[in-house]
Amino acid sequence: MSTTQANEAKFFDLHTTGIGYLNRIREVSVRKGKPFWAVTIAALHGSSTDVEYSYIDCNVVGAEAEKLIRRCQDAVSAAKKVLVSFRIGDIWSDAFIYEKGDKKGQPGASLKGRLLFIGWIKVDGEMVYEAKPKDTAEPQGNQERDADAPQQTDDDLRQSA
Repeated sequence: MSTTQANEAKFFDLHTTGIGYLNRIREVSVRKGKPFWAVTIAALHGSSTDVEYSYIDCNVVGAEAEKLIRRCQDAVSAAKKVLVSFRIGDIWSDAFIYEKGDKKGQPGASLKGRLLFIGWIKVDGEMVYEAKPKDTAEPQGNQERDADAPQQTDDDLRQSA
């Protein structure tokens, strides 16, 4: 066994990818510790003619994901449709008992996870952000297309939001 193999982390990643609408963007304050950003994603699945939604409550992790979520906050608050391509890590279910409403006293469950990555963002159908590919060894055709594409700025996202 080489030194590299001996020092490798021994864990398994569970990543969920898809597209969905952003809801309930908020900063969560905790009594002991640093506040964090959270968002609920209404993930789309099923037939495109009869779409279903699964709601996933996410802690936003990573500086880039947090920056993008914060930039979307005004658009979500203004009831604009903010559609994203996402990667969520370590999804799990959280059981609870309804405390109000028609289901008061009944058990329920919610999906939770960690929002790791946003691939693109559309506000009311208009593309306002697209992540740059990390792999620099792309075929020449893709590099030319990206070079001709307009570059997004923070001001562009604010204006479209």
